[in-house]
Amino acid sequence: MKKVINLAFTTKLSESLALNNGLLQVIIGPRQVGKTTTVLKYLEENHANNFLFFSADEVFNATSSWIFEIWSQARIEKKILIIDEIQKCENWSAVIKKFWDEDKRNNTLFPCILLGSSSLEIQKGLTESLTGRFQLHRAYHWNHEESKRAYDLSFEDYLKFGGYPGSYEFKNRDEWAKYVKHSIILSVIEKDILQNHFVKSPALFKQAFEIIMSYPAQEISYTKLLGQLQDKGNVELIKYYLSLYEGAFLVKVLEKYSAKKIKTKSSTPKILPLAPCLYYLEILDDYTQEELGRVFELIVGIQLVRLDESLYYWREGGDEVDFVLKKGRTVFGIEVKSGRKKSFKGLEKFKEKFPHAKLIMITFDNYKEFESNPLGFLENY
Repeated sequence: MKKVINLAFTTKLSESLALNNGLLQVIIGPRQVGKTTTVLKYLEENHANNFLFFSADEVFNATSSWIFEIWSQARIEKKILIIDEIQKCENWSAVIKKFWDEDKRNNTLFPCILLGSSSLEIQKGLTESLTGRFQLHRAYHWNHEESKRAYDLSFEDYLKFGGYPGSYEFKNRDEWAKYVKHSIILSVIEKDILQNHFVKSPALFKQAFEIIMSYPAQEISYTKLLGQLQDKGNVELIKYYLSLYEGAFLVKVLEKYSAKKIKTKSSTPKILPLAPCLYYLEILDDYTQEELGRVFELIVGIQLVRLDESLYYWREGGDEVDFVLKKGRTVFGIEVKSGRKKSFKGLEKFKEKFPHAKLIMITFDNYKEFESNPLGFLENY
C-alpha cells in the first residue's frame, strides 16, 4: 500500500528537532493518519542510522522495565529514540520523567519522540508527570488539500471518503467500508478505548458510536441520544461515551457559546465527527441536498478544530450561528452556506448580542482559500 507523508506535519517536526532544546517531542492524533510513517520517513531521510524505533503495540507487556531497556540503549548509542503508542506502556509518564530528569542532571539528554493515539491517556500523563518537559504536536485527519496533493482525491470524493489516507486506494466502495470499519474504527474502539477504560456494555458503546455518527454537525440533546440506545442508562452515560470517543480523536463535542460559562457547560452538544467518511459509513449512498449541506458544514468545523482554539456554536431561540471561534479576545461568528436556503438572520442577531464579533461566511466558492489558511482567512475576511 502506498505510504505518503504529511508535508505540513514533517515541517513542524523538523523545526522542533532542529532547535535541539532537549524537550520530549510528543505527537498525538488519530490512528491511521500517518503519524508514524511521517516520523520514520523524515528520520530515514535526515537522520539515517541515527534513530531507534519501538512500538508498545508490538510488545505483549510494555512495562517500566521495557522502557528502561530501550531508553538505556538510546542513551548509550546516543541516538534519537521513538516510542510509538506510548500510552500502552505501564506508568509511562512517571518512568520517562525519572529517566529524563536523570539525563538532564547529567547533561546527557538525547532527542526522544513519543507518539500516541489516545488523547485522554496522553494528556493525563503529560499533566501529571511531565509538565515543562515536552513540546506537543497534534496530527489530524487529512483535509482535502492534503488528500488531493497526495492521492488526487476530488472534492466530491473527499466529502464521502475523506480523512484516512490509507483508505483512499480502495476503489471498491464495499471494500473501502470494510477496511475503515474493521481496520480503523473497531481497532480504535477496542485498542484505544475498551482496553484502557471501563465500559459496562461494549456492545451498547459500539451502538452509541453509530448513532452519534448519524448526526454530523448537528445539535442533539443527550436525552435524545440516550433514547435511541437499546438499553437503560442516563445522561451521564452518554456524556461519558462522548468523552471517550473524543479522547480517541473520533469526534469533537461543541458547547453553546455564552458569556456565562455555567450556561455553556450545561448546553446541548453539537457533534462533529472528525472525518467526513465517519458519517458516510452510515449511509453509503449519494448525499441528499440536506446531507451535502451538513457534510460541508462538518468539514468547515473540522478545519476550525485544527486551529486548537476555543470552538463553539451559538443558538438563541430560532436564531443560530454554525460556529463561534474565540481566539484571545477576538470572537468570530462563522456561518456556512452550502447552497441550501439559509437565513442570515442568525449572524445579525449574534452581532447584536456580541457587537465586537467578526462575522464570516464560508461557501463552496471560498472554501479552498479558507482551507489553505483558516486563521489567515478569518482574520483577513
